[in-house]
Formats: sequence, C-alpha cells, structure tokens
Amino acid sequence: MTNANRIETRFSHIRNEGRSALVTFIMAGDPDRATSESILKQLPAAGADIIEIGMPFSDPMADGPVIQLAGQRALGHGMTLTQTLAMVKSFRDHDTTTPIVLMGYYNPVYIFGTERFVKEAVNSGVDGVIIVDLPPEEEAELGDHARAENLNMIRLVTPTTDDDRLGKILPGAGGFIYYVSITGITGAASANAQALQPRLAHLRSKTDLPIAVGFGIRTPDDVAAMGSVADAVVVGSSIVDTIGKISATGGKTVADVIRQVGELAAALQPDKQKRARL
Repeated sequence: MTNANRIETRFSHIRNEGRSALVTFIMAGDPDRATSESILKQLPAAGADIIEIGMPFSDPMADGPVIQLAGQRALGHGMTLTQTLAMVKSFRDHDTTTPIVLMGYYNPVYIFGTERFVKEAVNSGVDGVIIVDLPPEEEAELGDHARAENLNMIRLVTPTTDDDRLGKILPGAGGFIYYVSITGITGAASANAQALQPRLAHLRSKTDLPIAVGFGIRTPDDVAAMGSVADAVVVGSSIVDTIGKISATGGKTVADVIRQVGELAAALQPDKQKRARL
C-alpha cells in the first residue's frame, strides 16, 4: 500500500466499522530514541488508527508545557529530523498500513530543504504532514512538492476560522482536516463535544475530507464524547505526559503508555459509543 491512499483507506475501513478513528501523538525521540521507537511500533496493536509523530523543535509556539518538555527531552538526546524519518522507515519494516503523519514547525523543514524533506518523507513511508505555523499563502515552497509526491498537506481549522478563511485553507488540503477544538495552546483546556457540533456540521458542508478534532482531549470519556461528533479524535498531551514519566528508576513504563492507548481506543468501539453523526 502506498502513502497516496493509506489515510483514505483507513478512514474507509473505520466508517465501515461504524466508529471514529483514534489518532495518537508522540514526540519523536521522547524520552529517548529507543523508547520512542518501541512505543511507536506498539501503538497500532493498542488501537491507534493513525499516528502523529512530532518533529522536535526548540520553539514550539502552539504547544503547552507537556509537549514542550517532550521536545526538550528529545532534543537533549540528540534527536534530529533525519532520525525522525529513520524512525518512520523502521516502523514501515513491519507495518505498511497504519498512516503516519509528521507534525511540527516549518523551521526544521526549511533548514532540511523542502524538496529533500518531501522526497525522504515519502521514501520513509510518511503519509501526511501538519505544519502548524505555515499558512496556505506561504505554503507553496513545501506544498507544491508535497502534492506532486502525493504527500498529504493536512491543514488546521480553529474556532475563529471564518468562511473567508476556509476558502483559503480548504483548497489544497489533503488527508483530513485537523480541527483545533479550543483556542490557545495544547493541553491548556478541555474540549466540549456538544459545543463543537454546529461548527463541525458547518465545516462538513464545505469539505468532503474527514474531520479530526484535537486539543483538550485527555480521557476515554472525552474521546467517546468527541467521537460522537468527529470522524477522528486526536489525543496528544495526556499520552506524552505518561511518556514523560518513564524513567529507569521508577514512574511509568512503556506498558503504561500502551495500556492508556488501549483504553482510549476502547472508548471508540461501536458498542461503547453512542453515535450522533451530524
């Protein structure tokens, strides 16, 4: 299966199962590369439908303390963009179907070289990218290469995005739309599914792409509630916080992370979730 259709295929299968997708986020190289790779390889079996991998960056302006600290731990262990792509390539040696999305900021990609980044990302098995600080008006240097190589440019929509702005965001978007459920940084507040329902219904009238909701989603109850109104639910900070407590002398373990993901995935099973499709 190629990266051109892994995301589309996964959403098709999930719709047939009558549920929403679980999208999990981890930071590449957190708390170290070996542990990060071990967690990554176990996520699909635990129930992750799509995996977002953070590209560590020293100035993550959209992220709260939990994700910031994850990036610092990764960078402190020497994690680079080259090593992040190598993680994906290693993952593809045993999993050719789970979609992988890289999420981060434009500076590391720009320094790496946009054309080189796209080619190496595709060759490594990446299915899409989310660049949180790259607006559509400034995207061509990366986006043109990405679309030419069938690498999905996944774009963000926020509660303050009006129709005029949607008209600029939606053309050229691919994979799915990432709806930021709250204003502010990651991990800063809780999302409310029912409050989002009218906004997601309006967004669906503008695009055929699946809608994934992220930010402010932590618990299985949060996941089940958001899964009733979204095509996918993104959980990041709570998983990364658990990863941050992994240490050789105590705290959490990789098994704790995988158990947590399993509990989140279980909340999206049809027999545990009352669907309220828009």
